[in-house]
Amino acid sequence: MNKTKIAVFASGTGSNYDALVAAIQSGALSCEIVLLVSDKPTAKVVDKAKQNSIPCFVFDPKQYDQKADFEAEIVEQLSQMEAEWIVLAGYMRLIGSTLLQPYEGKILNIHPSLLPAFPGLDAIGQAFKAGVKITGVTIHIVDEGMDTGKILAQEAVTVNPEMTESELQTKIQSIEHKLYPQTIQQIIKQKK
Repeated sequence: MNKTKIAVFASGTGSNYDALVAAIQSGALSCEIVLLVSDKPTAKVVDKAKQNSIPCFVFDPKQYDQKADFEAEIVEQLSQMEAEWIVLAGYMRLIGSTLLQPYEGKILNIHPSLLPAFPGLDAIGQAFKAGVKITGVTIHIVDEGMDTGKILAQEAVTVNPEMTESELQTKIQSIEHKLYPQTIQQIIKQKK
């Protein structure tokens, strides 16, 4: 069976990238990562992708006049690699129309809260500071809003009173690393 070609976008250490690679290697996710896109040239995830022999497109947004310019370059790279889906794994930029239009409905994101609660940056910190008893993980389709696209999967995480913010992050990430590959596999199978 042909593997679905995905591009992973990441800005940080790449823990969700690691989970995707592990799921592909184990056969749980029938995808091939054809490109890693990062807006942070020094991100650890770039080194990881290079170690996995995955082509990388790394750019510095400050080198471009506007978002549409670097997004046009990304679209060109995606086209060359024949990427069918975009999987955001800690990519810390809103996606603009230049990238949304050619991949409409085919950009997935994972967010560390039960959306619509706590959208945007530092969702775990937002939830922790708000003192909620339950938060969680959401996987959704990306649209032009911030964490507003159609929700595909959610899993709740109980916040224990004695838990630190760091412990909450660890608990959320352990769920992310299982839920994201499972959800991607389900979505890709439905669209085949």
